[in-house]
Order: sequence, then structure tokens, then C-alpha cells
Amino acid sequence: MYIDFMMSKDIQISLQRLRALGTPEEFREGSFQAHGSGPVPGANAHVHLPPNFSAFQSVRQAVALAAGQSVHVLGASNYYDFGIYADFAALAWQHGIFPLFGLEIIALLQDLQRAAILINDPGNPGRMYICGKGIVRFAPMTPAARELMRWIRLRDAERMRRMADLVEEVFAGYGVKTGLDAGRIVARLAERGGLEPDSICLQERHIAQAFQEEFFALVRPHERHDRLSAILKTTSQAESEDALKTQHEIRAALMKVGRPAFVAERFVDFDQAYRLVLELGGIPCYPTLADGARPICAYEDPPEKLVEALRRNRIHCAEFIPIRNRSEVLERYVGTLRRAGIVVVGGTEHNTPDLLPLEPRCIQGLPVPEAVRAVFWEGACVIAAHQFLSLHGRCGYVDAAGNLNGDYRGVEDRISFLAGLGETVIARYHRAATTEGTTSTHA
Repeated sequence: MYIDFMMSKDIQISLQRLRALGTPEEFREGSFQAHGSGPVPGANAHVHLPPNFSAFQSVRQAVALAAGQSVHVLGASNYYDFGIYADFAALAWQHGIFPLFGLEIIALLQDLQRAAILINDPGNPGRMYICGKGIVRFAPMTPAARELMRWIRLRDAERMRRMADLVEEVFAGYGVKTGLDAGRIVARLAERGGLEPDSICLQERHIAQAFQEEFFALVRPHERHDRLSAILKTTSQAESEDALKTQHEIRAALMKVGRPAFVAERFVDFDQAYRLVLELGGIPCYPTLADGARPICAYEDPPEKLVEALRRNRIHCAEFIPIRNRSEVLERYVGTLRRAGIVVVGGTEHNTPDLLPLEPRCIQGLPVPEAVRAVFWEGACVIAAHQFLSLHGRCGYVDAAGNLNGDYRGVEDRISFLAGLGETVIARYHRAATTEGTTSTHA
């Protein structure tokens, strides 16, 4: 049902490159520059790569764009399959971009659902998105991680199969028989991206895109508005050639709660999601919406309340997707979390068709404040250090139970050391990758 990385030589080679940068003792005994000196480099700790629904046509495109836009660190946070990470790591090495490996999980907190409390999903009480940063034990997975992944993927695949069938029933009921089902959609994605079918976790956006494409193929442009309005039982606002808006309308009108093709999800609980991140060797991380939801979700408002909630759940890392946020709100939240000793990173997701810049920016494309960029870079460096230390079998930012590494006097000592270590690891990686590329060019 999913790819087992125990036989993946390519990803092992890529992880070995990171491990071979040096030993923790060499870095500790050597002199590395204090974190924070010089201009703040660009970092993006959260993108989705194909076969996840993505703005990118390929991993190659994502990495090439990052290189062209001077993003020095790029983090992948894919749902439920890491088969693409070997290509990601290899391409990142070619371009001198430090790769961060991660994942995103959806969990259900039933007590908050019963209390109708919104966490970081503005439409579904009790639903929490959780990320894992700096994972390294996906090649191979532990037995516990493998079982959790199997459970998640089986139930997710069942839901997507049923949802695709229901959307087809709706379209066929109005005379638009597409012949689509989950298997055909997966096969189409695999062929388009040159991917193994088992590596593809279908998402609602994949289904909406497939039905939009078939609808456009079967229905002439001048007929689309009326036909689509009838299918969706609402007046379509999409122009006849607007594929993206048509996809959005299909998803909103047919696949959401209370709609004819909705199928309820069966989520892991918080403890299972948290355990999966740790089993994969990562740092549990909370994706913060802040004013990406209006009003701000109760779980996150005010930021001081969010700090206490994260502490209760032993989450010591948070992230933002700034394109959702006003700069003043972003400054307030990032500042509050960082002063509380929580490491913070930023990303772009790129999980819609919009090919945004890879350097995170605030709402309406405004720049992220420099102080926040510095915090994001510090966080990326901490994750890089955690990833490096974990590859050597050492404790990184958190230990196997999710507790903060206790080898330091305090929170700031821990973050300062790991940020400096990570910054040096990234610099050495860049030099090694560049040297190999230059050597290859002149060979």
C-alpha cells in the first residue's frame, strides 16, 4: 500500500551525504561562527512536492526555482509518502540547497471537537494539522511508524475512492459521464509525473482537478456555465476557460461537509500523530494560522494562550505560512512564541496551483519583517542541526519522547548552540555540494 524505504538505496546515499559532512565532535570542537552574523539567507521550511497536490510540476522545478530565488534551505512536508525524497535530496545537492525532510498529518482532538473549539482548521472544530520537522528515520521506518503510516494510508485511500465515486455519480446524473474513479485518477497522476502509483496519496484537490479536466474535455466552452451550475446546484462564477476556479467550485460544492460527495475522514488522534513524528526522528511542530482565519481560531487567540497550549502538548516548534498573515500580526505571534522559547520557522506550502515565490511573503505579497525572517532562519538552522545530529544517532532539539534536549543550561543556550551548529552544517554542505559540482564540470 505504501513504499517501504528499507530497500531504497538512493535515499540512503543522500542521507549519507549529510552524515558525511563531519561528526558532531568535529563540529563541537571546531570553531563555527555564531548564529546571526551577516545577512539573513532565504529559507522555506514547508512546501508540498508532487505527487502531493502542488503548484510545482516536478521536484526538479521546485528545487530549480529555489536555487534561482536564493532560497538556501528548502523543507518538504509531504502527506503520508516520502518516495519522492530521494529525488528531492539528490536535486538539492546538485543545486547546493540544504534539504529539510518533514511531513504533515491531520489529527482529531475529540475533546476540542465536542467543545466546538477551532484549532488550526477554520472550518472543522477539533481538527489539528501537525507537522514533523527534520525527520530521518523514514529510510527505514521503525515498525511503529510503518504501522501508523499503513493505518493512515488505508483509511485515506478508502475515503478518496468513495469520494471519487460519489463525484462521478453527481456528474453522470447530469449527463457528464467522465468514467473517472480513484484508480484512473492515480494512474493519470502517475503517468503525468513519471511516478509509481503507490507513491500517490490522493487528495480532494486531485479529484477536483481530474473532474474539471474531463468536464472541459467533454463539454464545449459555451455550454460549461449552465452545465456546471446544474451539476453544482449553484450559479457558477467561473469563466468557461478558468480551470482553477472550476476546480475550486467542484470541491466546495460537492466535497465539503453536507455536500453530496462528502465522506467523513477517519483521523488519528493527537497522541498517534505526535508518536509518528517521533518515530520518524522528527520535531513535532504546530502550523499556526493566526489571522489566516477570521476570526482567529480560539485555540490560537491570543498568542499567549497558544504558548500555553503548545507547552501542555510538549510542542516546542511552530511554523507560519506568512502569505496568510498581515505583517503586524505575524510579528506579534512570532515574537510571542520565540520569547517563550519556541523555535519558529516559515514556509509557503505551495499546495494550490498558484506558483508563488519560494521566499515566504506576507499577505498581498508584502515582505516578511526582517526580525521575523531572522527568527525563521534561526529555526531552519535548528532543524538542520537536529537532522544532522539524529543521523549520527545523537539527540537533536528534542529527544525520542519529545522532550527538549537536556544537555544545555537553558532554552536560549540550547537554541543558540543548535542554531550555530545548523548554520555551520548548512555552510559546509553548500561548500561540499559546490565543490563536487565544480569538480564534475571540469572532469
